[in-house]
This record gives sequence, structure tokens and C-alpha cells, in this order.
Amino acid sequence: MLCSICGINWGDEGKGRMVDMLSSEYDVVVRYQGGNNAGHTVINEKGRFILNLLPSGILRGDVVNVMGPGMVIDIKHLCGEIQRLRDAGIEISPENLKISDKAVIVMPYSITQDVLEEERLSKATGKPYGSTRRGISPIYADKYMKKALRMGELKRPEFMYARLKDIVEWKNLFVTAYGAEAVRYEDMVEYLKEYGEPLKEYVTDVGLYIDGAAKAGKNVLFEAQLGALRDIDYGIVPYTSASSTIAAYAPIGAGVPNLKLDKSIGIMKAYSTCVGEGPFTAEYFGEKADRLREIGGEYGAATGRPRRVGPFDAVASKYGVRCQGADEIALTKLDVLDGYERIEIVDKYILGGAETDEFPFTDALDECRPHIIEVPGWNADITGCREKKDLPKAALDYIALIENLCDCKVRYVSVGAERDACVKMY
Repeated sequence: MLCSICGINWGDEGKGRMVDMLSSEYDVVVRYQGGNNAGHTVINEKGRFILNLLPSGILRGDVVNVMGPGMVIDIKHLCGEIQRLRDAGIEISPENLKISDKAVIVMPYSITQDVLEEERLSKATGKPYGSTRRGISPIYADKYMKKALRMGELKRPEFMYARLKDIVEWKNLFVTAYGAEAVRYEDMVEYLKEYGEPLKEYVTDVGLYIDGAAKAGKNVLFEAQLGALRDIDYGIVPYTSASSTIAAYAPIGAGVPNLKLDKSIGIMKAYSTCVGEGPFTAEYFGEKADRLREIGGEYGAATGRPRRVGPFDAVASKYGVRCQGADEIALTKLDVLDGYERIEIVDKYILGGAETDEFPFTDALDECRPHIIEVPGWNADITGCREKKDLPKAALDYIALIENLCDCKVRYVSVGAERDACVKMY
């Protein structure tokens, strides 16, 4: 079984929580894109963990975790993340963590350039992209300009440092144009030695490993970061990530473009959340927003930024389901709505005076207004529910409405943050 766990909306849907739960059924978990610009929060019997780079299967001792070639890796951050898990008693070794030799290294100058450009946009236009300022867009740009270092080069330092010298000279054309201090080649060499050396033993051709595992009948779970609306091609450009968050990219970003997915599981919340800038048609403001944000604990796992919140957006979600080719849905945080007597849902957008249930081109989103319907809430505590029959009728009706609006069946419903706080619908 080759299965992808992917985000349907703007990210922060609860993918890490679902990967941690479902990983008991899989032998290998693979992160296939992105960097440390998002956080997957996992709570289980071992504690509460925020994973920025490591696959969420790392908390299970019998699962092999892979960081694919589609990722961009901040090696300093990764060293710190590994150490934090080890301090918590999590075993990490080359047997359960494998890093692609083709994955790209996020360098300090990538972060510098990211920050400088966000600051320039803020001052020049007042409309920054909402970057996490972790160097993701600049390093992906470097990758496609063939001026990025890859993890496999850590094993060939002479070759890597020769390339680095030319890259630093080129990168300084950008950095100094902002009025910032030039990057020192010697500092970058020391950086790679300090944080690259401890990771060399994990670096390998992960494509060979995953291909062999699949041929041996192993179950492989592909873990996405962010959601469909943050995809570089299909998202709300330019307020997106710089990588492909789409399930169809999973085998490519994992190092096995020869393989095909058997299933795509889309993750979405029972309401809407969004971190960062850009159009967000369903957004609540004022007391409505404050209430939902506080009940749901809606603050970014990677940045701590307050998330923008709103009612469930069926228009955006139906589009995300289509982009991800989702075969089934995992609906998270349904318990957050426990105290609501009436629950709102955005079932259509109003654009140019007409109603539409199709997600429009990004430029038109600023002109869209939400068409909102109300349904009865269940106004009861569902955190103890573990079977479909335990859920109140109003909760089941809410789930059924979401299924109809998004044209996809809901298989899992999370009713709490703990690993077992989930209802399997069928």
C-alpha cells in the first residue's frame, strides 16, 4: 500500500496527528517536500512534540522515516530537532532515519535573503507574502537555478566547497543589493562542517530504499507539509509555499517517480484556519474570531503566529479535494465546535453579484464574499466518543453535509489531540 496524507486547505489541518495515528499500519513514512516552515504537532503517550522537518512516524520505534529529495533541509534546525527528541527518549539512528542525498540544504544566506525581501515588501508595498522567514522560497529558487548544495555533497567536501565559493559570490549580488553585509565564504564552510558532519551517516539514496521496500510488499505512507491552497502551482499564488504540496507529487518528491499511489487521504479541519497573508474568504473577525481561535488553540506550530480563523469553507475544500485526488477525508478538531448551538458553513462564494461553488483564480478571491448557511450544533462534549454511534445526531449531520458539499467521504473524525481520540466512520 502506497498512501499519501495531504492537506486540503491552507495547511495546519492536523496532518502530523493523523500520520502519527495511521503510521502503526505502515512500515515507512516519507516527507516529500517543504522544509521547516511548518510544524506538525503530535501528542501521544510519549508527550507533546512539534516536528518541523522529521517525518511524524519518527515517534514509532518500528517505523523507518525518510526525508525525500523534494525537501529543503535546514541542517542546523534538523540537528536541534533530533537532539530534542533524543532528550525526550526517542531513539534516532540511521536504521530509522534516512535522508536523501538529493535533498537541498537551506543555507544561512537563504534565510537572510528571505527576511530582507519580506522587509522590503512590507516597506515598499505594505503587502508582504507572509513568509515564515526560514529561507524556503530563496532556496527553492536556488535549486531551480542549479545553485543549491545537496545533502550528498556533505560526503564530498572538496567538491562542495568549490561549488560553494562560486555560489557565495553569486549570492552576494543579491544580499548586498539590499544594503546588507556580504556573506563570508569562510563562515559558510564552518557552518557546513558544524551542522553537516553529524548528519552524514543518515544520508543515502532513499529512492533505492523505498523502491526496494515497495517491491518487498512494505506499506509506505507519504507525508505532505502545508495544504493544496499553499501549492506553488495550484494555491493562492503568491501567498503560497515554494514547493508542490500535491499528493500526485509524493512519489517524485520521495525519490520514487516510478511508483504510483494507491490512496490519497485528505486532511481538513471542521472549520477553517489560515496562517499568513493572502485572501481568506471565510475569515471571522472580532469576537467570533477570538472565541474560535482560543477554543481551538489556533497558533502556528512553527511560528507561534495567531491563525486566522473562520467557518468551514466548502468552496475551498472541494477544490482542495480535487487537487489532492482525495479518496477519503480525515476531519480534525470536530470537538472544538462542541460548545456551539449554531454552526456556520460557507457553502458558496458571491462573486460579481452571482453565487458560485467553484474556487476562482487568486486575483478574484479579494472580490469574493462568503455565502453562509447555519446548521444546528450538538452543544455536547464529544471528546470521549470512539465509535460512530457515540456521536450526537447533529454532529453526524454536520459531517454528512461536509461530505455532500465536498463530494468525498469522511472516514476519520478526530475528537481530541491524543492518538486514540478518533472515530472511524466506516
